[in-house]
Amino acid sequence: MTTIRDGYLRAAASAAALLRDSAVGAAWHQPSALPEFSVRGLAGHLAAQVLLVPRALAQDVPDDEPISLLEHYARAKWVGADLNDEINVRIRSAGEEHAADGPAALVEQTEAAVRELRHRLPAEPADRVVHFPPGPWSLYFDDFLTTRMLEIAVHSDDLAVSLGVETPTLPPGAIDPVLALLSQLAVHRHGQPAVLRAFSRAERTPATIAAI
Repeated sequence: MTTIRDGYLRAAASAAALLRDSAVGAAWHQPSALPEFSVRGLAGHLAAQVLLVPRALAQDVPDDEPISLLEHYARAKWVGADLNDEINVRIRSAGEEHAADGPAALVEQTEAAVRELRHRLPAEPADRVVHFPPGPWSLYFDDFLTTRMLEIAVHSDDLAVSLGVETPTLPPGAIDPVLALLSQLAVHRHGQPAVLRAFSRAERTPATIAAI
């Protein structure tokens, strides 16, 4: 099994553990730290980063050429979109749909998906390609998992802040690919000097190097 797949499984297990926290159910109907996102909707969106993977693997292997991660984010409609743009409204609605049966059901579904993926991921070919559902385009499977790890890392922090609990610390295999991807996206967006200065020269740090 590839390092990315192992890291993804660890990230997915961390997400499931956070969703199991009793604070999630206690705050289920409250607003989250993200504008227009309820706690339940945010929890559903976090769970989706696990639930979508078996669904992607269940599709036929696409025959189109997979695109790169940088191209994937260049095409993503939600990057830079306004809060009430259609794509962000759809994302929030999908989170609510995933959470429709309540916190206990959401945890059960997420944990079941993690168990399934523990058996399934090692058997997938190294060059496996999957169709990215909202695309429409295709990614190498490990690149697809990297995008899900980024979502898990970012939205685990969002959910933890919403609940007033500690943000989960992901192991190196789960967070290192995320930080590498965010760095690449930040360089693509702001240029190499800006990112270099932000990391190494406090006196020349730009106002932002936000990657997404």
